[in-house]
Formats: sequence, structure tokens, C-alpha cells
Amino acid sequence: MAVAGLPAVAAVLVHAGRGLSLATPVLVVLTLVIVVALIGGARPAVPAAVVGGLTLNYWFTPPLHQLSIDSTDHVLVLAVYLAVAVAVSVVVDLANRRTAEAARAKAEAEALSSVAGSTLGEQETLPALLDRVRIVFGAHQVALVDDLDVPLAVVGGTEPDDVEQSVPAGAARLVVRGPALFAEDRRVLQAFAEAAATALEGRRLAQQASAAEAVDRMRTALLAAAGHDLRTPLAGVKAAVSSLRQDDIAWTAEETAELLATIEDSADRLQGLVSNLLDASRLQAGALSVSPGPVGLDEVVARALVGTAGRDRVRVDVPESLPPVLADAGLLERVIANLVDNALRHDDGLVTVQASGAGFEVVDHGPGLAQLPDPFTSDRGVGLGLFVVRGFVEAMGGTVTPTDTPGGGLTMRVVLLAC
Repeated sequence: MAVAGLPAVAAVLVHAGRGLSLATPVLVVLTLVIVVALIGGARPAVPAAVVGGLTLNYWFTPPLHQLSIDSTDHVLVLAVYLAVAVAVSVVVDLANRRTAEAARAKAEAEALSSVAGSTLGEQETLPALLDRVRIVFGAHQVALVDDLDVPLAVVGGTEPDDVEQSVPAGAARLVVRGPALFAEDRRVLQAFAEAAATALEGRRLAQQASAAEAVDRMRTALLAAAGHDLRTPLAGVKAAVSSLRQDDIAWTAEETAELLATIEDSADRLQGLVSNLLDASRLQAGALSVSPGPVGLDEVVARALVGTAGRDRVRVDVPESLPPVLADAGLLERVIANLVDNALRHDDGLVTVQASGAGFEVVDHGPGLAQLPDPFTSDRGVGLGLFVVRGFVEAMGGTVTPTDTPGGGLTMRVVLLAC
């Protein structure tokens, strides 16, 4: 506008005739300078005002076509023109800057108020916050990374010509990939980074609280389990011993043997419960030691059933020709013993242990899935044995799945790693 406009205006005014008063070209050139100031600010407008004054002097003040003035009035007119042109240019430029700053401040206030008004403790807040950063700054990707540049949360994708900029966010960094940002934008970006750090800390605290709550629930369940299952065998031992100590009753040999069998059976149940409690504690503490190796299912099943009460009600269908599985023999033995014990306690009939491939099943015809504790207690038993089963199997890299037995009952399917 300044470079092309001044010659064009001068040409039009010269062509219009020499009868024009000096006020007309002065006002026209002044208008042109104001337009330049509106478009480009003071930097191009002030030089345009100076060049405009020289143009007026050369073409419209006597002597014409010379940079000299023979009238004091004309000198005053051009001086006033130049002062007004420069002053208007500076004022217009300042007004434009204030308008731009106000618009930016409004945008910053809206962005910061949205951050301040967000709830930073929820799990989904961090991705939502990063997505807001992406929208506010027109970025393609926004990520929160740790000190090793491992992404903690990422939204959006990258483009080949993206410019990467980052600001600290607590122990992490907020990385923005997209168009280059202005220096003024970094203040708002830093505010978002601080909000992201707060959200990250909130997520960490929420996870810790959730883990602590899970541990408390587990501890409560284990205590309830001990109280539930200890009561019955202890009561049996107490009753049998008290009966044998009565001097006023002459027990027959058969009755004495029955009371001693009750004591032995209750002691066995107590021993199994204590073992399960210790195993559950090891699982919770992460102190379980696993030594996997090739194991034959037929040998482990045979050892697991030795001494099992109700062994005569267990049918075993585990071919010796099965390939070995990768497992810890001691843990697998406990898994099978607990599954068989659980099945025998819920089924008065025949319990089947059958194997194929890298897995095996313990099948009963009891109440089915209803006998599974939720989470570890039920009307029928505490389920510590099943909890230990799940922990041991998963520690060996396998899976345990409960399903309904055709015709009624529960089938516990265990699949291990093949060698």
C-alpha cells in the first residue's frame, strides 16, 4: 500500500489539474498513510508519512518539482501534516496492539479458567486435558512423557513438518507437536503443564488408594476365611477331646476310635487351612518362589491325592503318555490337592480328575458355579483354597477357568504351558 499507493495517488492528483488547493492532496495522502497504519502498523506508516510529505513538497508546493518551499504557510501545512500523520500512525498501531493483546488475554483466560474448573482427580482427566491443549494450540499431538521420554499419556498423531516444543510438568514434560508457538503462548502452555502434573499426581494417588483398598479387602477376606474355617475343626477337636476326658463315661473301643478319627480329621483340616493361609500370605506379599520345569501330570496327580480324605471317591483319568508340562511340581501338587478338596466338600458323589494336552480338569456334580466364593467367602466355605489355586496357576504362567459341568456341577479347567 505504501510503495504502490503513493505514486498512484500522486499521479491521479497531478492529472486532476494544477488548480487544486494544497489541502486536497494533503488530506488524500494523510488518508493513505492512515490506511497503511491500519494494515501494517507504525513501522510502514511513519516512513510512508515522510515520503508522502516529500511527495507533496515536490509535486504540489511552489516551486514545483523541487524539494524547497517558498511560502511559510506551505511549510506550516506540511509540518502539521507530518505531525498528524506520524501521531495517527502511532495511535492506530497502539490501538491494534491493544486489541490483539485483549483478544489473546481473553483466549488465555478462557483456556486457564477451563483448566482451573476441571476435576483433576479422575482417571480420564489427563487425556481430556491433553486433548484440550491440542485444540487450544492447534497442535497435532500432545504427550506427557517421563524423564526417560516414555509416554505416560498421548493424544493425536504427528505430521512430517511438526515442530516439537516442550515445557516441564513436575517430574514429567508436556510435549506439543504441531505448528510453531508464539513466545506468549508458552505462559499458557506452562499453566496447562502444571495442570497436567496435578492430574498425573492425582492419578498416582488414586492408584495407590485403589491398591491399598484392594489389600484391605483381601486382608479382611483372609481374616474372615480363617475365622470361618477354623471354627468347625477346632470345635470338632474340642468336643472329641472333652468327651474322651470324661471320667463318668466308659467309652467303648469303637467309640474311642471314632472320637480319635474325628480329632485326626479335624487336625488334617486345620493343617490344610494353615497351609492355605500361609500360601495366601505369600501371594499377597509377592514372596512366592516359582521354579518351573518339565513335570508329568500323572506323577503330580498321584502325589497330590496321597492322604486325601475321600480318596475312594476320586476317579483319575490321566494317561501316562501325556507330554510333560512346564510347571513347579510343588505348587502344581498343591493346586490339584486344593481343587480335589474343594470338589469333595461340595459333592457327595464321584469326583473326576482328567487330563489332556497341557491341561487338566477337576469335575464334580455339586452346586456348580454357585459354590465359587465371591470374592472369597460364601455360605459353603471361604474359598482360600481356590484363591491359592488361582495365584499358583497364574504364577506358573497358566490359566484356571470355572465352567458348568454338563448335567450339573462345577468343572475347574487348568491350562499350563507346554514344554
